[in-house]
Parts: sequence; structure tokens; C-alpha cells
Amino acid sequence: MMIGEDESAEVGVGPWPGEWPTDARYDPELLANGDRRNVVDRYRYWTREAVVADLDTRRHDFHVAIENWQHDFNIGTVVRNANAFLAAEVHIVGQRRWNRRGAMVTDRYQHVRHHPTIEQFVAWAAECDLPVIGIDNLPGSRPMETTTLPRRCALLFGQEGPGLSEAARAACSQLFSIAQYGSTRSINAGVASGIAMHAWIRAHAGPPPG
Repeated sequence: MMIGEDESAEVGVGPWPGEWPTDARYDPELLANGDRRNVVDRYRYWTREAVVADLDTRRHDFHVAIENWQHDFNIGTVVRNANAFLAAEVHIVGQRRWNRRGAMVTDRYQHVRHHPTIEQFVAWAAECDLPVIGIDNLPGSRPMETTTLPRRCALLFGQEGPGLSEAARAACSQLFSIAQYGSTRSINAGVASGIAMHAWIRAHAGPPPG
């Protein structure tokens, strides 16, 4: 749904009119009853598995990670943003449980991996040759607006309030901050993740498929 669109309007499409398609990607139940999911038109009536398989053919080279020591409610938004910008994976570092409400069911289409500790996440990133890029307004952080994020990287975000943990800061090969102009000292991880992912998109991605 686009910004400004009437949220009271019914989402999706009704039952398939006419003869059903024979393509195996289509879901007979959705064809019969309509598809009210919040998916782009190209995926209307497709099974979830078919949608994920298609997304997997064109996922981007960046990963997104967020620390989860305090059951942060922003994680759902991070996952939703990752789906919108087609991140390779989302990594939850710390507690396995997270509030899925903010994801708006996009976690069904987005790969999400769990790492119990920051050390395990960093070891995984090293095995994949992915530099860990911290996004936080910390002393010594470089303004993200003045640089280009690496094509292959893992963007790491901290908790609302405390930001990145000491262990996470030490694990980052680079630290970038997001410019702020008002009175607040920080923005939440959900907002920060969307800004950082879009910065990666502007640098490395072409237009989305029609």
C-alpha cells in the first residue's frame, strides 16, 4: 500500500475470473477465493513458496542484522524494510523471540536467521566474507551521507535507546551515522534500517521489476 492510499479500501483481488491458469505457481485456493494479501501485482494468486523462490533469484547482496537483548519492538519494522528492499537475509542476534506484529507478515517471504551471540554472528559473517557495518550515532562514526556502502555487507543495528552493544561496536569494520537535525539524540532501529537500506539501493540497485 502506498503512502496516502486509503487504508480502509479492500486490499487485493477477488476470485480469478474465467478459466484458471495451469502454471504451478498459482494457488488453487487463492484462485477460488481471491487474493487479499499485501503483495505486488506480479505475485497475485501465487503460492507463498513460489513468491519466495522468485524473490530468491534476485535478492540483493546486503544482509541486515539487529541485536535483540531487550525484546525490541522495532525488529518487525526492520524485517518489513528488509523485505521491501530485498535484503539477502535478516539476522536476529540475541533472543530468538521477537515481536512479529510490525513485520506485517513479510517474515513469510523474508529469510530470517538467528544467532544467540554477537560472536556467533560475527563468525558467520567472516565465513561469508561479509564486512559488518555498524549504523549508530557514536563518536568516531562517519556520516553515511558522505560515503557509499559496500555492495556486499551486513548492516548491523542496535537496540532502541542504548544502540549497539560494546561487543557489536568492536566487531564492526566500519561505523556510520545518520545525520539528524532536530532535538532528539537518536532515531529508532526501524527508521534507521530503512534509511540505510535505501542508501544501499541508491548506490547499487536498479529499478524494481515491473
